[in-house]
Amino acid sequence: MSEHYASVEVNAPVHQVYALFTHFNDFPKFMSFVKEVTYYDEQRSHWVAQIMGTREWDAVNEEWIPDRQVAWRSTSGLQHRGRVEFSAMAENRTVVDVYLSYTPPAGILGELVDRAGIDSRFDETLQRDLEHFAQMVEQAPPGALDPMESHYLFHSESATAKGTITQQQRESMERDPMMDAQALEQRDATIRQQAEQQKQTVEQQQAAALAQLARQQQAAAEQEQALMQQAEQDSQQAQQQADAEAEHPAVEDTPHPVYDTLGGRNASIPATTLGDRDARNERFPGYNQDPMVARAAAPGPGHTPPLSETEVESPWSTAIRGRQPENLQESEQQKPPSSEEQSK
Repeated sequence: MSEHYASVEVNAPVHQVYALFTHFNDFPKFMSFVKEVTYYDEQRSHWVAQIMGTREWDAVNEEWIPDRQVAWRSTSGLQHRGRVEFSAMAENRTVVDVYLSYTPPAGILGELVDRAGIDSRFDETLQRDLEHFAQMVEQAPPGALDPMESHYLFHSESATAKGTITQQQRESMERDPMMDAQALEQRDATIRQQAEQQKQTVEQQQAAALAQLARQQQAAAEQEQALMQQAEQDSQQAQQQADAEAEHPAVEDTPHPVYDTLGGRNASIPATTLGDRDARNERFPGYNQDPMVARAAAPGPGHTPPLSETEVESPWSTAIRGRQPENLQESEQQKPPSSEEQSK
C-alpha cells in the first residue's frame, strides 16, 4: 500500500471550498495528473489518472460530511482510497488535507517502480495540483460554487490545456452547458473586462501613490526651507545681540559684603525685589532706648523739645503708679513742703 498526503491553505470560506472541491468532473481543468472524472450517477464515478502510467478505476462515494469531509474508494481497477478533510481556521481561511492510498500493480516490477522514487514524484505532483486548486478557489468570485466561474481554469499545466484528457472527459465537457461556445466566449469576455478593470484600478492606485509621494516631498522641501530661514534669522539676532553687548558691556553687580548676605551666613545674593533689602535699614531705630518711649514721633527739624514734652508715659506705668503730672511745674506745686520750708 502506497500512502500520500498533501495540504494547502485556501483564503476562502469553508463552504465555498467544499462546494468547489466536490465538482470532481472539473478536476482535469486545473489538475495535471487527473485525465478524467465522469459520473455514472450521484454516487459512482469513473477515474483516469497518471499514476505509474495511466491507471483507471471506478469509485463510490462514502463518508461525506457537508463542509467537513469527502471520501471515496475504488470498486474496480486500481485499488485506491481517497479522503479530503476541510478545516475552517477563520471566517475566510480553510485548510484542505488530502489523503490518498493505492496498491501498486502486483509483481516485482511494481515494487521496483516504488523504489525508483515514483512515489516521491507523485507527492510533489499532488501538492502542486492541490495548490492549483487553492488558486482556482481564490480567483473565483466571492461565494461562487461552480469552478467554471473561476479565471484559473485551463491554466497551462492542467490536463485540459495539455490535451491529455480522455475522449469521455472531452464529451462530458461538451455536454456541460457552461462549456458551449457561447458560454465560453462570454466567460472570456468577462475575464478580459475584469482584467481591464483591475489594470485601471492598479494604475489609479499607482497614480494616487505617486501624487501622495510628490505632496510629501513638497511638504518636506517647504519645511526644510522654513527651518533654514528660521536658522538664518536666529543667527542674525544672535549676531545683533552680540554686537550690542560689545558696544555696551554690562556692569558687573558686585554683592555688598554685608547687606547682600542672607541670614548672616555671608552667602552673597543679588539685591532683588524679593531679596533681603530690608536688611539695609535698621528694623527698629533707637532700639537701645527705653522701649516705652523709643517709638515716639520724631520731632521736626531744628526743634528739640524738652524731655517732658517727648516722653510718652506707657499705660502700664499709669496703671501701676497712677497718672503723673503733665509737666514739672505742676509736679513742683503738688509736691508737699519740706521740713526746712515748714520751719521758715
